[in-house]
Amino acid sequence: MNSYTVIDEKNWKRAFHCAVFRDSVEPAFCVTFELDITHFLPMVKKKGYSFTMALIYAVSKCANEVEEFRCRFVDGKAVLFDRIDTAFTYLNRETELFKVVNVEMKDTMEEYVAAASKAAEEQKAYFTGPLGNDVFQFSPMPWVTYTHISHTNSGKKDNATPLFDWGKYFERDGKIFLPFSVQAHHSFVDGLHVGKLAETLQNYLNTYES
Repeated sequence: MNSYTVIDEKNWKRAFHCAVFRDSVEPAFCVTFELDITHFLPMVKKKGYSFTMALIYAVSKCANEVEEFRCRFVDGKAVLFDRIDTAFTYLNRETELFKVVNVEMKDTMEEYVAAASKAAEEQKAYFTGPLGNDVFQFSPMPWVTYTHISHTNSGKKDNATPLFDWGKYFERDGKIFLPFSVQAHHSFVDGLHVGKLAETLQNYLNTYES
């Protein structure tokens, strides 16, 4: 597990909000919006990267920069992780079943794509055990250009792991767009923070060079 700091809830400005949403029947919320990948997609193809792995890296890099997306519950306490790694679904085309692959975050996209592609191909088991608390979960669905998505609910209210999805990209008015979804725990994340992530991520996709 990555290192973390226990949040001092007595002096935490969000303590009351955290408590209110933590006790909700469904403490997570999901937002779907479009990302413009007109610049990013050809850059990734030019480098020969898997689009899925490249986008997982991009999202994880940007989400790590928004502090609220690094918050979790550990042993009942609110904590802030120093870094969040990744866990993503990967389809076995022969069986048409997916496996869940865990990969540490890397400093560069090149390093991450290489490590993630290798891990995904070499892993034989569909599941290797419970997911760690210090990951971003990814479950892309590139077969459908959706406008909304929902997820299964484990019933564990303290599960604050963000879940990111995207659908099939499409062209409109000469640009390429991607439906993208963010599910987050409302104890830590508000719409404001989703907006910060969306802005940071879109800027990264618009300016990515290497």
